[in-house]
Amino acid sequence: MNGATVWLTGLPSAGKSTIARALAERLRPGRRVEVLDGDEIRAHLSPGLGFSREDRIENVRRVGWLAQLLARNGVLAVVPVIAPYAEARREVRAAHEAAGTPYLEVYVATPLDTCAQRDVKGLYARRARGELTGLTGVDDPYEPPEEPELTVDTRGCAPAGTAAQVHAALRERGLA
Repeated sequence: MNGATVWLTGLPSAGKSTIARALAERLRPGRRVEVLDGDEIRAHLSPGLGFSREDRIENVRRVGWLAQLLARNGVLAVVPVIAPYAEARREVRAAHEAAGTPYLEVYVATPLDTCAQRDVKGLYARRARGELTGLTGVDDPYEPPEEPELTVDTRGCAPAGTAAQVHAALRERGLA
């Protein structure tokens, strides 16, 4: 089976990693799948990068390159990353298109207030206490995708249900 990249983008605590893990679990029987989690990538592939606009764009380029490498070798790369800037996401998409590698952008469109309530990593609480600046969607921009292949909102939907939506989109395209 051909590889592909499933790029999940959205605010911190939107549910990207949870959806990615549920999707990978759903696809793994009989399918090579790798989840390229944004936090793990930062720790292992981009540890020297900070959170300036330039560094965030470079991190997205690196993740995109790795996803495309895996995908062109038959792996379904599931990539849950914030990727806040449209410019960087366009570059990743263009690189996939140039290589003829299937690419599915999923916008995890969970509203900011819901993300702040979840606050999985405590980022919103740290920001509220003045311990953190540059939080995407709060005091650093998040540019929502203009034409994602799929938009999901995780409010009131279990991760398995959202993963099923992504899986259906992959099946529609002959990628699952």
